Amino acid sequence: GILNLGVEGTMTIGAVAGFSAAYKTGNLWIGLLSGMFFGMLWSLIMAWLSVTMRANQVIAGIALNILGAGTAVYVYFGVQSLPPQVTPFAAVNIPVLSSLPVIGQIFFQHNILVYLSYVMVFVTWFILEKTTFGLKIRAVGEHPRAADSKGISVAGVRYAAVLIGGLYAGAAGAFMSIAYMNLFTESIVSGRGFIAVSVVIFARFMPVRAMWGALLFGFASALQMRLQALGIDMANQLMLMLPYIMTIAALIFASKKAEFPSAYTIPYSRLER
Repeated sequence: GILNLGVEGTMTIGAVAGFSAAYKTGNLWIGLLSGMFFGMLWSLIMAWLSVTMRANQVIAGIALNILGAGTAVYVYFGVQSLPPQVTPFAAVNIPVLSSLPVIGQIFFQHNILVYLSYVMVFVTWFILEKTTFGLKIRAVGEHPRAADSKGISVAGVRYAAVLIGGLYAGAAGAFMSIAYMNLFTESIVSGRGFIAVSVVIFARFMPVRAMWGALLFGFASALQMRLQALGIDMANQLMLMLPYIMTIAALIFASKKAEFPSAYTIPYSRLER
């Protein structure tokens, strides 16, 4: 029931936290855990604003994006002096599969975090579809008053869901800085947080569909890089727009069939009827 538009800012916080910890400790896994922890901590602000304070979720999310970007830049440039890069996670080639023509390079020659992300898709699906906690999450999103009448803490479930989402977003940000770019810049996330929100809507809140949606946008991003490498006679800016154009097109296509939880973006209070 929570629209968290603050994913962009959360990813940025995760990116700077992950990079800082990885550099200071020399351990990439500590960097990843740091990004996850601070992503979850940052999302606590969104949970407090949307659940406890019942603020407008769109305004709160956009504000946290702006604040997150500013905070990350301040931490990076204003507090500590960091080197431009860290040594990234090494690629893990899957035996036999990684040697397949074309497909092997695309799917089976990545670092460990990429493979873990696929595992988490099915872990998330299992939790949402096969556990009591997942049932509570869906019940609170669809009909919080009915869930409350059954003894389910609406605020508790919403806090938990937003914090877990923040943990995921923090991991995504840490991935950007310590496993993909291997450095931190102000524009490291570059709209991927908003694309993530779009993927969720496009996938109708289903984890496996979200995986395919993310791969679609990843394909668009990789395509523009490959087109530039091939020297295609097209303005560089137009090719950089490709993933975002695809996002808009997908949302237009999906909007006609979009299925939102009944209580989506609606604050809940026991006192209101």
